[in-house]
Amino acid sequence: MEAPPTVGVEEEFLLVDPRTGAAVGRNVDVARTAADFGIDLQLEFSRCQVETSTRVHSTTDGLLRELRELRRGAAMCAEKNNALLLAVGIPPTVSEDLPVTSTPRYRRIAEDFGMLAHEPGLCGCHVHVAVPDREVALQVSNFLRPWLPLYLALTANSAIYRGIETGYASWRSVLWRRWPSAGPPPHFSSVLEYDAAVEMMLSLGVILDRKMVYWDVRPSATFPTVEIRISDVPATVEESALLATLVRATVMTARRDLEAGRQAPAVADDVLRAAYWKAARFGIDGESVNPVDGKLIPARDLLGMLLDHIAPALEQLGDRGFVDESVAALMVHGNGARRQLNAFRERGEIGDVVEELAEATLRSYR
Repeated sequence: MEAPPTVGVEEEFLLVDPRTGAAVGRNVDVARTAADFGIDLQLEFSRCQVETSTRVHSTTDGLLRELRELRRGAAMCAEKNNALLLAVGIPPTVSEDLPVTSTPRYRRIAEDFGMLAHEPGLCGCHVHVAVPDREVALQVSNFLRPWLPLYLALTANSAIYRGIETGYASWRSVLWRRWPSAGPPPHFSSVLEYDAAVEMMLSLGVILDRKMVYWDVRPSATFPTVEIRISDVPATVEESALLATLVRATVMTARRDLEAGRQAPAVADDVLRAAYWKAARFGIDGESVNPVDGKLIPARDLLGMLLDHIAPALEQLGDRGFVDESVAALMVHGNGARRQLNAFRERGEIGDVVEELAEATLRSYR
């Protein structure tokens, strides 16, 4: 039996004032402090964001440990610069207009894309799963397209924005899809077709470089992986590890289908967009659209369908127990969106939301 593919995770975090909860532009200082401690923090687009990247992992236990260590290290470095680290999809409070991080590339994006580039602090989570080549990455992407809305619903973590309820479990994903190269990718039949689409966007100035291909699943521009980018940054490390495990097992299942000569399900673009909207609106607690048949289904039932679909891969990974425990804990405690709403509705205080998010960022059930 072929060894399971390796997996890695990138998490983006928000830096806020510990007293007011407002986003603060201190990522350069926090990253400098991190370097002094041997911690590699990347500077994200907005100065109120930092990003962590795990090593390549072959086990979920190892991935979970490193995710926990990275969050703790990043939080410590933020604290030393009078900032609080939050795992949250968007700033929950009203923040002043923060400048973009001052790198040549980021400045050029800000100049070319106007107000799109001045929505501070949209924080996501990216999962990388190893594949042999770009052709396999692209074919696997087609198999993952129907499950992208479910991944979003599971990890939705941006229900409060600018001090009010948005009415969405993931408002970040709604804002993010305004970028011309973001959202669900088309179904591509070949690498040539994919490359032609990217070249078209480059020639029209819709993107400035290949790193701006922001589709929610894509062959990575940097690593020999398929990269899934749909998710809000999850509230807890267990949710991030759960997402990575589900994605990894789905990739494994897709590769087995490819080897068996099976085709990816045909999912119409309009149905997929509808599924995206439902996922962003209601998260894991409401109804979803099954993209394959276009019918409404409770999100939790759709999650059960995914778990049945990838069960052999989870068994091979030895992760079925972890997944079952993590899903059960998620249903009890709620994802980030439910945590935010519960905290906000109790007293209507943003401080309660920030406190809940800060605790969840470093909380661990294992």
